[in-house]
Amino acid sequence: MELTLDSVLADATDRLAKAARQRRSAMHTPVVGTADGDLRMMVLREVTPDLTLRFHTDLRSPKCALIGNCAPVSVLAYDPETRIQIRMRGEGRIEHRGPVADAAWQCATASSRRCYLAGDGPGAVLEAAGSTIPEHLLHRAPTVEETLPGRSNFAVLLVEVHSLDWLHLTHEGGTRARFTREDEASPWHKTWLAP
Repeated sequence: MELTLDSVLADATDRLAKAARQRRSAMHTPVVGTADGDLRMMVLREVTPDLTLRFHTDLRSPKCALIGNCAPVSVLAYDPETRIQIRMRGEGRIEHRGPVADAAWQCATASSRRCYLAGDGPGAVLEAAGSTIPEHLLHRAPTVEETLPGRSNFAVLLVEVHSLDWLHLTHEGGTRARFTREDEASPWHKTWLAP
């Protein structure tokens, strides 16, 4: 099958959407970077057809203050089995209140919600190694009612992708394509690149 720029963009979108649904997918936990140069792996929760990525995060995390309503965010996903790398850049925003965050919280399992019950936010200095999740919840899944206080710490990171670089690594040199747009309403500018 001959590759086209449209088929490559469709492949990237499909891979990312499947990765959000399949926790065993190599692209399920891409690397997310912020403007301060910090990198972290995050669970990809949803990918919309227009390539907006959704992640969950703790509102107390330093990245939430850095990103706020609009800041550059980069995302790197790689599948070693297929040797396909997808690099993305876009505008990130944190949503703590409203329908998007509320729906994401409602869909989260009680086990996933447990981390938002931690007494100290991400990056807090501790006197000893360990978690700040309440002791009585360390070794069991909480009930839905037990997770409710964690809602105040829960937030959603949305990344509207404006640039996507798709690379298939092969022994023959590989294939690379780049897709860019001004915003989610703009058409994609598509081009082949040297790998």
